[in-house]
Amino acid sequence: MPIRIPNDLPATKTLAEENIFVMTETRAMTQDIRPLQVLLLNLMPTKIETETQLARLLGNTPLQVELELMQTASHEAKNVPAEHMFKFYTTFDQVKDRYFDGMIITGAPVEKMEFENVEYWNELCEIMEWTKTHVHSTFHICWGAQAALYYHYGIPKYLLPEKLSGIYEHRVERRSSMLLRGFDDVFLAPHSRHTTIRRGDVEKCDKLRILASSEQAGVYIMMTDGGRQVFITGHSEYDADTLQKEYLRDKGQGLDPHVPERYFPNDDDTLSPRVSWRAHANLLYQNWLNYYVYQTTPYDISDIKPL
Repeated sequence: MPIRIPNDLPATKTLAEENIFVMTETRAMTQDIRPLQVLLLNLMPTKIETETQLARLLGNTPLQVELELMQTASHEAKNVPAEHMFKFYTTFDQVKDRYFDGMIITGAPVEKMEFENVEYWNELCEIMEWTKTHVHSTFHICWGAQAALYYHYGIPKYLLPEKLSGIYEHRVERRSSMLLRGFDDVFLAPHSRHTTIRRGDVEKCDKLRILASSEQAGVYIMMTDGGRQVFITGHSEYDADTLQKEYLRDKGQGLDPHVPERYFPNDDDTLSPRVSWRAHANLLYQNWLNYYVYQTTPYDISDIKPL
């Protein structure tokens, strides 16, 4: 089954060209199926790219997903045309009385700031608290995961000596988790961040389970029992050239970044990067949607039980 997105969202044309099964609003209206309601809080500056990346993964499943885009009202997007935001994005006030089967909270380029100093922190806290009563399963990515771990469980983040950027090897730690069904014992995933969390802090929290980790990149996947909250410290949704764009941007700004690890062939940044994480990314999102959203969400989503 396809992902249902607005007819003229830029991602629609991109995904159709990639042979991803996309269902427009017009066609979806003729089907007698309750699609999964998934809300995406997009905190990334490259909003159109992020929309497309996540729509691609959510659309590569047997389930019909209706994706709704949300922005923070307390921060104005500066890298996206205002008409795009007005046409396709909602705000928390517009959805706070509704219920959702799933929600994704993305990363954001504000890692070096204290959480409380982020412009939209108070609004984000209100949204994260709301997810406990109005969302069946919430999937947090990178800084979004760090923010949620801090807000819900008091787990701090720490500044790294230098930016973590590249493709890293991870090991499955909890084979029994349905989120990891079909995973190889060792798999690859991208990371791109200046901060980290510490394993010891996570292990002190009896509500969290570590599912996968990396010797270099640290804890990668965490989850609460039952999967109501999922935390991913990397960026499995990244396109082939996303790390390349970030690297060239930093290089152009005179930041002297390290070449992303295990990304360019022979670490030669003049060569095209190779994708080595796509299968893992698809499996991660398929498992989340199937086992922690579709299989367990109530048919009447207003019956979601509070955390």
